[in-house]
Amino acid sequence: MDSQPPDLPDDIDALRAVAAAALARNADDAATIARQNLEIAKLKRQIYGPRSERTARLLDQMELELEELEVTASEDEIAAERAAARTTNVAPFTRKRPSRQPFPEHLPRERIVVPAPTTCDCCGGTRLRKLGETVTETLEVIPRQWKVIQHVREKMTCRDCERISEPPAPFHVTPRGWAGPNLLAMLLFEKFVQHQPLNRQAERYGREGVPLSLSTLADQVGAGCAVLEPLLRRIEAHVFAAVRLHGDDTTVPVLAKAKTITGRCWVYVRDDRPFGGGAPPAAIFYYSRDRGGEHPQAHLAKWSGLLQADAYGGYTKLYDGDRSPGPILEAACWAHARRPFFALADIEASARRKAEGKAPAPISPLALEIVQRMDRLFEIERGINGKSADERRAVRQALSRPLVDELEARMRAERPKLSRGSDLAKAMDYMLKRWPAFTRFLDDGRICMSNNAAERGLRGIALGRKSWLFAGSDRGGHRAAAMYSLIVSAKMNDIDPQAWLADVLARIAEHPASRLDELLPWNWRPANAALSRAA
Repeated sequence: MDSQPPDLPDDIDALRAVAAAALARNADDAATIARQNLEIAKLKRQIYGPRSERTARLLDQMELELEELEVTASEDEIAAERAAARTTNVAPFTRKRPSRQPFPEHLPRERIVVPAPTTCDCCGGTRLRKLGETVTETLEVIPRQWKVIQHVREKMTCRDCERISEPPAPFHVTPRGWAGPNLLAMLLFEKFVQHQPLNRQAERYGREGVPLSLSTLADQVGAGCAVLEPLLRRIEAHVFAAVRLHGDDTTVPVLAKAKTITGRCWVYVRDDRPFGGGAPPAAIFYYSRDRGGEHPQAHLAKWSGLLQADAYGGYTKLYDGDRSPGPILEAACWAHARRPFFALADIEASARRKAEGKAPAPISPLALEIVQRMDRLFEIERGINGKSADERRAVRQALSRPLVDELEARMRAERPKLSRGSDLAKAMDYMLKRWPAFTRFLDDGRICMSNNAAERGLRGIALGRKSWLFAGSDRGGHRAAAMYSLIVSAKMNDIDPQAWLADVLARIAEHPASRLDELLPWNWRPANAALSRAA
């Protein structure tokens, strides 16, 4: 049976109100769907563990889409309310928002008491008695407050010997220092975590009424990095005490005469959590002006063990059997190997190109099959993440090894049928030429299938390059590598980098050198927490 169209009002203002309400309802529905899709994606990621970087980027994209849809829905709702206010027979549209969580209890509350009525609205009587109160909470923010702390030292003179005495000057974390530890920590956090160059920070501080020159800020940043050098050396020793490391590198534009050159930032990550290790995670970064193989060879000159990295040729000499102090065993990254196959089997990308009117990318059935085989291996890995090395090895021998053997047989059977220059053949050769390194994880439960731990460490640099554009010099590259080592290590241990830096900068000068390990991120306890426990 045909549905009858709804009765529409004859008044133009009422019609506009109905249309505005319908538009607001559609915007609300779109925002609700986007929110539910995002929640489903986050729950899947929480249940099955971290997936590829592509999944993380998709979540970020979904959050941006949800943000835009929520803003649009709010604008349309307000427009519908205004349109309905001009009429008398059209009800306004009200959004069904998700339930909001109460504001955190630790936030200070400021009570503003609205004067109560003195007479009854009904009868006009004045005999009123308080029955209770209704509290409406509004979240507010106080703009950043600056203050100058004056340390007053009184000079005293002795009437007997006329000697003048004065308390010692207060400690500043940096030589010729004028910045408090919280301000210095904020400078470092904004520059190396929020990717805000010092010139932008100086402009913002000037607008807040505190003019600080770029050279003044730069002097404090350099001095702050020098103060934290002992902690950097402790983190470096901790990282290279591991028997297994993740290694990777990324580009860093560096300012040169009338141009920029491409430097490199190297990272080595210690993360024993996948096989239930008790050692805290940490990362050490290094900077170099180029990507020569001598750089990783110098970084790892005194280390031997298992290195998980890509197939960069600069690592080759590290794998020599007669190397001193010992050989380094290569563990290849399956995530790197999967990417070229996925590019040849990306159905979604091909569909997007077709929708844009471009020639769709060809889909390789063989590449799609290989990707599906690899995904089954990664699914097994997610189930054993965090278990002991022996348990991981037992599961891999029982479940993963048959799948790996089948994948090898499949690729070796199909490789002769492909032309030498095809992308699929190159992707197969990348794996088959390094097959022992790719299968080493089957016999050692400490090895991960992917090198994602190192890539996560470099993620901040990759995100920040578009903001800070380039490093100012080679010294700036080394300084940034040192700060990234401290900040990324703090993040890996679920520590707020800014709070940690502020507390460490306030304590490090008076802290005994023999107890310096107490200030490392995984051992750190805030000073106020220690005082409260002592009390």
